[in-house]
Amino acid sequence: MAQHPSRRLLSTCGIAGLEKLESLRAELMTRHLIERRVCKVHAEVGWRSRPELIPEMSVMQSCSSALWVLILLTTTFTIGSESVNGPVKVKLHDSATLSCFERCSGLARWTVFHKRSDTLAECDQTSCRSVKEGYQMIQDQYLKGNLSLTITDADFSKRGWYTSDCASKDVCDVHLQIEPLNTTVEMMADESLILRVDVSDAVDVTYNSTGTPGPTSGQICTVDGRSLQCKPEYTQRSSLTSGVELRRMTPSDSGVYTVMDKRNKEVIHTYTVTVQDVQQSSIWKDGYQKGNSDGYQKGSEDGYRNGLGIGAGVFGVIALALGVILGMFAGPQVRRLMGLCVQTFRGEDPSDRKRGNPSGGLQAEDIESGVALARAPQPEL
Repeated sequence: MAQHPSRRLLSTCGIAGLEKLESLRAELMTRHLIERRVCKVHAEVGWRSRPELIPEMSVMQSCSSALWVLILLTTTFTIGSESVNGPVKVKLHDSATLSCFERCSGLARWTVFHKRSDTLAECDQTSCRSVKEGYQMIQDQYLKGNLSLTITDADFSKRGWYTSDCASKDVCDVHLQIEPLNTTVEMMADESLILRVDVSDAVDVTYNSTGTPGPTSGQICTVDGRSLQCKPEYTQRSSLTSGVELRRMTPSDSGVYTVMDKRNKEVIHTYTVTVQDVQQSSIWKDGYQKGNSDGYQKGSEDGYRNGLGIGAGVFGVIALALGVILGMFAGPQVRRLMGLCVQTFRGEDPSDRKRGNPSGGLQAEDIESGVALARAPQPEL
């Protein structure tokens, strides 16, 4: 099948080349309009009355011819690529829908632009089939003229151009892009920074300073497969491990690092890096530890004092309760013992008192006489 001129341009230039070509076409159109105005002015003056302008006119006509050739070339691309839809941009691992609207009575299918024999999904009047896992078309939509393809899990390996055809006739070209990843990194001086390479294509690593005097901004490394090429100031401290590893980072290395697809000029991953000086971090760490230590010591002292006060109060309450209990139950026994002591001192037999007092208790007058006897002076023996 013969390839459309616009498709040859697309395969040769890529999306970045096409954008530049379109920009050039717009510029040439602007120049052409200016030339036409100049020619109109000269026509009003009259070429015949100004023969010295004839060579200039020939040059302008030649330039105009060249301009028109370029304009025709780029316009041919623009007119012939009406089926080229705008890029579809989604987040990593989100689903993506590549839209295409075209009535198709035959077999409709989607393929990767650079690998047309590899069918991803297809539909006909009876059914739809997902030839490769993760790609699908919907039968109801196909019957209504909607040939859109759904990619269930869009990752960096699925970036690129996709083509839909109906009965072997190309109808849509759609470019799938993945939104760049953004990572913020805060690290200490002398640590290593690892910039992941999330694609298998060749990438450039660029650096932009955030204001701190340091290395010159611009491209610093290129990765192509397992090959790493870096600028001389980065060669001695860079290596390719799980990504581009930059060792012995310093505060002057703070800034924005960008991993970009080299061929398509698409940003893959952006790292915003802040490197903290070791001395400043040590001062902060010492102050933090001292604050914790002082707080712990003060808290311990306050707790000890509060604990003593609470303990003394509890002990006082317990002692008071014990005194009340002892007074209630031990008081009568103490008075009885005191009466027995008085009787013994007076030489009385408790049994006599018991006979006089069948209840066995002490009379009030006995206690009073016993107290008086105890207070009287005793004769010397």
